[in-house]
Amino acid sequence: MATLRFQSLQKATSRKPVAVEELDRKSAIFGTNVFGDKAMRQFLTPEAYKAVQSAIQHGTKIDRKLAEYIAMGMKEWALSKGVTHYTHWFQPLTGTTAEKHDAFFETSMDGSDPVEKFGGSQLVQQEPDASSFPNGGIRNTFEARGYTAWDPTSPAFIFGTTLCIPTVFVSYTGEALDNKTPLLRALHAIDTAATDVAKYFDKNVKKITPTLGWEQEYFLVDSALAYSRPDILATGRTLLGHTSSKGQQLDDHYFGSIPTRVLQYMRDLENECMLLGIPVKTRHNEVAPNQFELAPIFEETNLAVDHNSLLMDVMQKVAERHDFKVLFHEKPFKGVNGSGKHNNWSLATDTGINLLSPGKTPMSNLQFLTFFINTIKAVHDYEELLRASIASASNDHRLGANEAPPAIISVFIGQQLTKVLAELEGVSNGKLSPEEKTDLKLNVVGKLPDVLLDNTDRNRTSPFAFTGNKFEFRAVGSSANCAVSMTTLNSIVAKQLIDFKAEVDALIDKKGLKKDEAIFNVLREYIKVTKNILFEGDGYSEAWEKEAKKRGLSNHKTTPKALKSKVSKIAMDLFHELGVMNHVEVEARYEIELEEYTKKIQIEGRVLGDIARNHVIPTAIRYQNILIENVKGLKEIFGKDFEKIAKEQIGLIKEISEHIEGINSNVDAMIEERKKANNLTSTEKMAEAYCDKVKPYFDVIREHCDKLELLVDDEIWTLTKYRELLFTK
Repeated sequence: MATLRFQSLQKATSRKPVAVEELDRKSAIFGTNVFGDKAMRQFLTPEAYKAVQSAIQHGTKIDRKLAEYIAMGMKEWALSKGVTHYTHWFQPLTGTTAEKHDAFFETSMDGSDPVEKFGGSQLVQQEPDASSFPNGGIRNTFEARGYTAWDPTSPAFIFGTTLCIPTVFVSYTGEALDNKTPLLRALHAIDTAATDVAKYFDKNVKKITPTLGWEQEYFLVDSALAYSRPDILATGRTLLGHTSSKGQQLDDHYFGSIPTRVLQYMRDLENECMLLGIPVKTRHNEVAPNQFELAPIFEETNLAVDHNSLLMDVMQKVAERHDFKVLFHEKPFKGVNGSGKHNNWSLATDTGINLLSPGKTPMSNLQFLTFFINTIKAVHDYEELLRASIASASNDHRLGANEAPPAIISVFIGQQLTKVLAELEGVSNGKLSPEEKTDLKLNVVGKLPDVLLDNTDRNRTSPFAFTGNKFEFRAVGSSANCAVSMTTLNSIVAKQLIDFKAEVDALIDKKGLKKDEAIFNVLREYIKVTKNILFEGDGYSEAWEKEAKKRGLSNHKTTPKALKSKVSKIAMDLFHELGVMNHVEVEARYEIELEEYTKKIQIEGRVLGDIARNHVIPTAIRYQNILIENVKGLKEIFGKDFEKIAKEQIGLIKEISEHIEGINSNVDAMIEERKKANNLTSTEKMAEAYCDKVKPYFDVIREHCDKLELLVDDEIWTLTKYRELLFTK
């Protein structure tokens, strides 16, 4: 097997960069393969075009007759670009995307008169054989009744020779079986709630759009090296492997010169992104060796989520052309930074205003502070639910490590804004005096743009940080679907804004306060009650963990514990009240995520046991036998004095035996705990058992394996090593 490792290394080191040509200026090719505004104007009738635009901007339903014309235009556009198939592209609760391709081609009953056919019914709705997708008990496995329905707010696109139509995925009885449906409902909820509040400041505001700019971190490994590692292929990460002598300690990879092969991959990827209308803008080396980042211009949240899901598919496909394997796992390598997907979130009005960006007048800054403080209040009230939204088996490895925020949710706003909130906290209860109004508007609120002019400080240990004109949710994992965290964040802020407006209106109607006075009074109380969630210090310190506990903040370090808040009364009531998810949908997701966690740990346990016993132990024994032969030879030559001369070899033989015994005994114990866990009937109890009883053996088994890697002759070690995976360019 060591032959495979060295063959893979030879293949990887002999790679030549794949030649990539720029197709044209990015602005010229952007969205070429998207059925966007330009294509719709060309291929749709005026009535059909207006119907689609109305659906996008106002959420109105599209008439079935007009759907026929839209389908006809979409088909003609697709055929003009060489498309042969179409698919409803959706996001089931697997965390990935799904598609079933159908040809445009059809014949008559007798097999004659072949035509390209695509009608309104195929565009608007389909019934895929969806029985094997996770449903959390919503329907029986034998029932294949899942329906995909067109989402006109996310444009259709062409990838390869297939027309992809973004859709929602729901059950026969209407429950959401995907990540997109709850997200769309949450976006509608925050649009309504935020618009009502924004009208305090500008009556012309008719729509609020939540925006999202994700930052995608990832590792690139040569495909030959990846295929030589069973753990990477099966789990997306290395389950064992001793850390390289050189890792990231010199910080020489971060923002360094991009390796040539990688740069060609990035150029090829950007070409594909431009054609698909994904507005990628930034590319650079990340901290860990062979780790990189890609970031786009921010977009409307639903579209941004679709683009990120699509991007992850495209990245893998483009990587194949360049003989790379993309690793999205949050912690694929021990001892170096893992990968996140920072979600930069804000709110924009249809009048062109970013509600989380300070303005030039006291009124615009009061608007900024209103949405800024309400977001903090939402995070304060729902911090456990926000933590649950980014929980996964893979992200558990990253949270709290040196490159990621801790599992404790807190908000960082910087020293300058902390001072502003302290000033606002001193607002009098009730009506304000003319002097107070002047002081607030001119000396506190009015000076915000100047205060924030150079407010570029960030706290990399904060999971939820304000960065000047947006909040950055840094705790989201690199392999995650952004829809889950964005559904939660937009829901909790929507709920908070609804409560805020009710409180302000009550002060205006019942206490006779002016609008600004009422807003200041409510914001003052929010500042007082949300101090516990604000933290400016080192999130990695033990002191913060103790302090957070005193403050009453949760610290759920594992997914089974974190997920429980998803089915809490506060969560159930929130999603039900907003119409984002009913109780059945929430409970189904809880079951699905627990099952997914259990299965991932189960797979990792099986793979680790397999590698440890079928790769590591046989290799160790082979080397041990070499040492034994050496000792035998020394005994023949030196007789009774051989033990002194062969002292080191004998010590190695014993040490190897100890590690072999350590591996075998712990693999046996792990298997026994797996059997016990598998006999549990409760999904919750099973996940907890895998977390608390099975998973702890991983580190013990790995430690023995990694020690053997340092002892065994490099020439016979079968598994590609960290130095080879991380530093082969």
